[in-house]
Amino acid sequence: MAKYSSAPTIVNRPATVLSEKFSDFRAFQTALDNLDAEQRATVGDVLFTEDSITITTPQVGAIVLRATERTPEMVRLEAENSPVPMSLRVDFKPVDDASTEVTGSLDVDIPMMLRPMVGPALQKAADQLGSLFARLA
Repeated sequence: MAKYSSAPTIVNRPATVLSEKFSDFRAFQTALDNLDAEQRATVGDVLFTEDSITITTPQVGAIVLRATERTPEMVRLEAENSPVPMSLRVDFKPVDDASTEVTGSLDVDIPMMLRPMVGPALQKAADQLGSLFARLA
């Protein structure tokens, strides 16, 4: 497995509030729908349900990330319909009583030979997912 992590982002909300928000992804759909057109365009085609996130791209089609584990410190999602096995993890690290550090990481099972070719795109995806979750939180 190759791991690609986003830069940590500080969100001005307590970790407990973020953990509750990640217990049902539908709250993110409302926030996503309220983004301005320019911000929405950078996110792409994303749909949130209670337990899943569906990302549709022209290259791969629809990939469903389904929540498989939720704790107060993190949420883990496993990919369905993905050309390669992968999972996404969002970690919540309290900074103080009112703010939390959010980091997204993407674990992808790709052959070592392909990592130099697809690694930059996967790192970009991890960065975009980390920033998306921070903006929507």
